[in-house]
Amino acid sequence: MMRERPGGRGTCLLLCVLWLSACGHDSPTTANTEPSAPSITTQPAAQSVVVGATASFSVAASGTAPLSYQWTKNGTPIAGATAATYVTPPVAATDDGATFAVGVSNSAGTATSQAAKLTVSAAPAPPSITTQPADQSIRSGQSATFSVVATGSAPLTYQWRKNGTAIAGATAATYTTPAGTSADNGALFSVVVSNSLGSASSNNAKLTVTAASAGTDVVTYKNDLARTGQNLTEKLLTLANVNSASFGKLRTLATDGKVDGQVLYLSGLSLGGATHNVVYAGTENDSLYAFDADTGAQLWKVSLVPANEKASGPVNCDEITPTIGITGTPVIDRAAGVIYVIALTVSSDDTTYHHRLHALDLASGAERLGGPSEIKATYNTASGAISFDPQQYVEKTGLLLLNGTLYTAWTSHCDNKFYTGWLMGYNASNLQQQTAVLNVAPNSGGVGPSIWMSGGGIAADGSGNIYVITANGAFEETLDGNGFPNMGDFGDSFLKISTSGGLTVVDYFSPYINAYLQGNDLDLGSGGILLLPDMSDSAGSVRHLAVGAGKDGNIYLVDRDSMGHFTSGSNNIWQQLTGALGNQYTNPNGNGGVWGTPAYFNGSVYYCPRGGLLEAFRFSQARLGSTPSSMSAAAFPYPGCSPAVSANGSSNGIVWALMRTTPAVLYAYDASNLAKLLYNSNQAGGARDQLGTPVTFSAPTIADGKVFIQQANGVAVFGLLN
Repeated sequence: MMRERPGGRGTCLLLCVLWLSACGHDSPTTANTEPSAPSITTQPAAQSVVVGATASFSVAASGTAPLSYQWTKNGTPIAGATAATYVTPPVAATDDGATFAVGVSNSAGTATSQAAKLTVSAAPAPPSITTQPADQSIRSGQSATFSVVATGSAPLTYQWRKNGTAIAGATAATYTTPAGTSADNGALFSVVVSNSLGSASSNNAKLTVTAASAGTDVVTYKNDLARTGQNLTEKLLTLANVNSASFGKLRTLATDGKVDGQVLYLSGLSLGGATHNVVYAGTENDSLYAFDADTGAQLWKVSLVPANEKASGPVNCDEITPTIGITGTPVIDRAAGVIYVIALTVSSDDTTYHHRLHALDLASGAERLGGPSEIKATYNTASGAISFDPQQYVEKTGLLLLNGTLYTAWTSHCDNKFYTGWLMGYNASNLQQQTAVLNVAPNSGGVGPSIWMSGGGIAADGSGNIYVITANGAFEETLDGNGFPNMGDFGDSFLKISTSGGLTVVDYFSPYINAYLQGNDLDLGSGGILLLPDMSDSAGSVRHLAVGAGKDGNIYLVDRDSMGHFTSGSNNIWQQLTGALGNQYTNPNGNGGVWGTPAYFNGSVYYCPRGGLLEAFRFSQARLGSTPSSMSAAAFPYPGCSPAVSANGSSNGIVWALMRTTPAVLYAYDASNLAKLLYNSNQAGGARDQLGTPVTFSAPTIADGKVFIQQANGVAVFGLLN
């Protein structure tokens, strides 16, 4: 019989209990000591400050101590920002829209806060004038427009003065004078810009008024900076005398190559001791001509080809043949006595290309203002700087002269990579000084968009903004905080570009079908832009509108004060007429769409699509009628046409259009009813008025009883026969 040892069983039980407790088995007195991960209980809040101030972001979090913090700006860690509160350095305007977040960490994990947005507004500031009013020159009976650009805290108020005396009602950033008289010659105009913090007075701008001329000047593409295509001072051509009995071809002004840019015209110019009405025409052979409009005599001719160079041949593209020289429409500054033109040349061995900006004397063709100036530019992109390659580009758009600056836009040869969307500004008084550069396809990878508008001109408003429509190319449907493409590529878009302090896109519209346009080569920018005169809507509000159409055949009417941006699934614009001008992609015969520029007259806009009729759309309360108010009987094959209008004020309105056939045909219609044909150049017997071979994009020029038509071998002149 075995006996227990003294204390043996009790001691063993006690040891077992102690062993189980040490091995972590539950007991009524055991505590959980696991650390808890961070949890954010109060998120950082958005902050709004002015330039120069600091912003403070804070977070509150729970979790096992110690907690550590790391703040980020736009996803990038901020050195030293390791507390629950982060105070920024004094902020700049470039910090607007930045986002701040914080990661909170401990040994158990990390929690990341929501991003808080920083809004930076301009510090309260008194007015400062950034663009002074410029001197203006007019003829007696014309009006002049003065404008100013100022910065400072809103609202800014304006008061214009004439010779130091306030002008009643002249309280906007621009002021247009009444019709000038000889008594106004030498008057000084200035403006006082004010806000609650002070005022600033501009420099004086001088008004020069010269004696009225009986004639008309056409100094820029489609007559004016809005590109309306209307000459409202035509007193000789009327609805009664434009017919084959009294009107026809007078002569052809022979040139050494194609005249692709629109013909320009000056009346009553003193040249060689005599007064002439002068026609200016540039050719693709790099020659610029001045002709007497009334006799056809050649007044002068200059070649813009330097030694050891020549006009370029086609560059991997057959759009312009056989040579490429002067393609875009020049621009004239009559007061300065200068015509500005851009010419393309290439070295004799076809290796080095040059685009040069020239300023030529109106009376002699001699180089002026230190010209010519080589076109060069660089622009910063997300992957580094890109440079303008002169071999890759051609200037098809009409030059713009605005407030002492020349603006030019560029397109590719066909769609041959590598090309982007260049716009440049040059000081008109010193061609060597480039004042601004913008690229609207900087990160596209060289697929555009470019700007060509079928030869249309860059447009401008009275506040110094310029407008273009871009062609096919990259467009990011991912938008930044301001609703703009996040990489700055604006394919198939209407663009409003500020010229204050450089060139900056300040507003835009792109159709929601942007990807469809790009995928089917339906350039929105195959058509030019037209800025419409102010109109009142049904509520009496004044609207500032622009109209444009491209290959998709839609007419887009946009509000220049709020253009609409890009919206997926719909277009947020003032008005759209879908399919009004046909669509060459969906039309089985390939017709429809616009390869040209519209015209405006007396409440109607005129369009002429590819293979379609010349059509008038009438405005009512700032909106277009949904169907044409009238149309021609004739259909215009590719590319359609770019109509122009002559009238004496609001009377005797005539719409002129060129049909691109071989030979070409000039048409004239009653502007109030396009069904009424007044004249065409095939009506007269014996081929009396027959035209030659047309150029692709032709816009008639009408002045002082004559109509000038670009051709492949010169300029055809039409007018009254007796």
